[in-house]
Amino acid sequence: MAITELDEYPIHQAPLPIAWPASSDRNFYDRNYFNCHDRSGDIMVITGLGYYPNLGTKDAYLLVARDGKQTALHFSDLCDGDRLHQQVGGYRVEVEEPLQRIRIQVDETEGIAADLTWQGLFPVIQEEHHILRSGARTTLDAQRFAQLGSWSGHLEIDGERIEVTPDRWIGSRDRSWGIRPVGEAEPPGAPSDPPFEGMWWLYVPLAFDDFAVVLILQEDPNGYRTLNDCHRVWPDGRVEQLGWPRVEVHYTAGTRTPTGATIRCTNGAGDPIELEVSSLLATPLHVGGGYGGDPDWTHGVWKGEKFVERVTYDMADEAVTGRFMFGCVDHVGQGLLTEGGRTVEGWGLFEHFCIGRHDPSGFVDYFTLAP
Repeated sequence: MAITELDEYPIHQAPLPIAWPASSDRNFYDRNYFNCHDRSGDIMVITGLGYYPNLGTKDAYLLVARDGKQTALHFSDLCDGDRLHQQVGGYRVEVEEPLQRIRIQVDETEGIAADLTWQGLFPVIQEEHHILRSGARTTLDAQRFAQLGSWSGHLEIDGERIEVTPDRWIGSRDRSWGIRPVGEAEPPGAPSDPPFEGMWWLYVPLAFDDFAVVLILQEDPNGYRTLNDCHRVWPDGRVEQLGWPRVEVHYTAGTRTPTGATIRCTNGAGDPIELEVSSLLATPLHVGGGYGGDPDWTHGVWKGEKFVERVTYDMADEAVTGRFMFGCVDHVGQGLLTEGGRTVEGWGLFEHFCIGRHDPSGFVDYFTLAP
């Protein structure tokens, strides 16, 4: 069992001892992820905190995308075993009500501060097991749960206070643990056989008035689907499988940056559902967010005790835009779901990347772009 919010339930009368029920794999991790936006496409906030016990590190980040820039705060420190008090420097995650209400506080740091509370709108959903292999070696072996919710509180950026109200601000979050590439790069060894040619990924959690939809798809370069997880979640906890979705991603010409996607699936009765998803703002996770492909800061890398930095990127800089096709991009997502002649609107996350070859998309190698 990983370090999850289940540790917050009253059955624990005292903090657990310093012990990590983790794999001995150097890449074991346990991490929160949150996104937050006001549905306008003018701003997106992505943030999280992670522990990497076999690397001896913990870190956190706050990434704000707006006005053509992405600004990130990075925090890093020695890992500890205080499972019930998640904190890195001036960054804290407090579980006020397990699986329902979470507060994130960032003390004023280089001109940025935050006090944000996430409130669950729908029950949590346990996703299918995530597994990825390189030859015989398992490089990703992770468990994750996801949930849609609203936000309240405020952000402060260089003297400007941004009010966050639950009538407009929405987002998804996940908690995952297991094995994935983290920390410093490992020695390469012999070349992989067969070589890694690419990966296609789509993650779309959206909140509608009456239900939430959580979709996760992963395909290999041939289009073979290695992960197919698509559900509708109802407020009373019912979960409805939505079949085997068919997807058409719409890319901006000359790029691999999507403007949206058309997703066709079926409800539990076998009736068709069409979901049109649009991107209102693209926020690459590997530009200040520390995810795979970020050359400046990577989760789990040792930066020293009580490390803090602020970094800002101009998203019009060609050196930055050139990164887009080599990492994961999160988008402010708007969804229009049509079922039985009725269309409803939802909001949340549209996350996609297509790295390398993907035959169904017409990408024959790492550098092919959309026509």
